[in-house]
Amino acid sequence: MALAGRAGAAEPTQQAVGYPSLFLLVVLGALVPVVPTGALVSSAAVVAFHQDSPLPLLGVFLVAAGAAFLGDTVLYGLGERGVASRNGSRWLRRLRERTAPERLAQAQAKLDEHGVTVLVLSRLVPAGRIPVMLACLLARVPARRFARGDVPACLAWAATYEVIGVLGGSLFARPWEGVAAAVVLTLAVGAVPSLRRRLR
Repeated sequence: MALAGRAGAAEPTQQAVGYPSLFLLVVLGALVPVVPTGALVSSAAVVAFHQDSPLPLLGVFLVAAGAAFLGDTVLYGLGERGVASRNGSRWLRRLRERTAPERLAQAQAKLDEHGVTVLVLSRLVPAGRIPVMLACLLARVPARRFARGDVPACLAWAATYEVIGVLGGSLFARPWEGVAAAVVLTLAVGAVPSLRRRLR
């Protein structure tokens, strides 16, 4: 009973520390695309899955989606300044550096064909977010229109990686095993585009 009481009391403390950390890391990962945000969300979902209540899973979903949206809109705003400026900006320059010309051409074609709904797919395809965001910037898509397309994109992204975490959590009795499985899976999925480019 005492152990159960201590475990129950520890859950709110873990959430109070975990949610802000997850939020900040996902925002940072949206601004600096070297942080494996998908792995972070899946890992948080594994831990939440092993809690006694379904509320932590909902919390992870809302925090991840909200942080991704904030990071995307901030990065888009910084990119807009670069497009409007005569000399550009370092943020726009970095977006260009991270985008291969053929990927940008594909993103521009998809944007012309589907509009900002292409943002949903770009968030789910590894390394697809930056080329589509750059295509939106170069097409001078207004920030409000970009934000409207980015909301369902961030919700779908958060849901996808949370499902990966839940699957990892359900396959293993110990949370750390599920976290390890989720991290390996998300990193493997993220490595597919670069591996494909090298094989070409």
